[in-house]
Amino acid sequence: MPEGDVLVLIPARMASSRLPGKALADIAGKPMIVHMLALAEAAAIGRIAVATDSREVAAAVEAAGGQAVMTRADHASGSDRIHEAMRTLDPSGRAGIILNLQGDMPTLTPADLRAVLRPLSDPTVDIATIATEIRDEAGRTNPHMVKVVGSTVAPGRMRALYFTRATAPWGEGPLFHHFGLYAYRRAALERFVALPPSPLERRERLEQLRALEAGMRIDVTIVDAEPLDVNTAADLERVRDLLKAKS
Repeated sequence: MPEGDVLVLIPARMASSRLPGKALADIAGKPMIVHMLALAEAAAIGRIAVATDSREVAAAVEAAGGQAVMTRADHASGSDRIHEAMRTLDPSGRAGIILNLQGDMPTLTPADLRAVLRPLSDPTVDIATIATEIRDEAGRTNPHMVKVVGSTVAPGRMRALYFTRATAPWGEGPLFHHFGLYAYRRAALERFVALPPSPLERRERLEQLRALEAGMRIDVTIVDAEPLDVNTAADLERVRDLLKAKS
């Protein structure tokens, strides 16, 4: 575990382009955002808050006993939203690590959240994230399944060289599916949100490329699980079936 307090922030909004209102979508009798809150609580790694521009989302979080912080509605990304929330909740800078837990990945496990922090024990790492090996052929060519290309630096960990929607790297060997779970050093998050969108970020539509193009180091923990994010109605039904089976 890296030194310094961890602040877990869950960005959530109602105006999702592909699945409006998904933060409050019912999954096994609870809104999705409440599942994410429970996941963060189970990981027991630090203070938790939901960063949202929706009073409805805030009300659902507070009804479940969680903390919500209201943010502007015009943020371009979840990173910008958690940055605002960080400054509101922790103006003194006590938290040295900010974990960005997206509000639409309810099949993550507490172990996944703890795993994302591991690379930050290395002081040369700015940002940490997770990935898993792609097991099916369709996933290798699916542009919605973001791949991370990296160099192994330790068992189960690699340094990210590139992120892409293409099938990469070429040739024989494993491909790794990257998930949008990030742990930032506080200074790294401050620097990241101050940077303009980069050329490769715009081309691939992947904001983590902004950090790489700026020379920031991102390390990746390889996990065994296959977390699912909810972007469409079909994704939502799949997650409902999975969590219903576990309940």
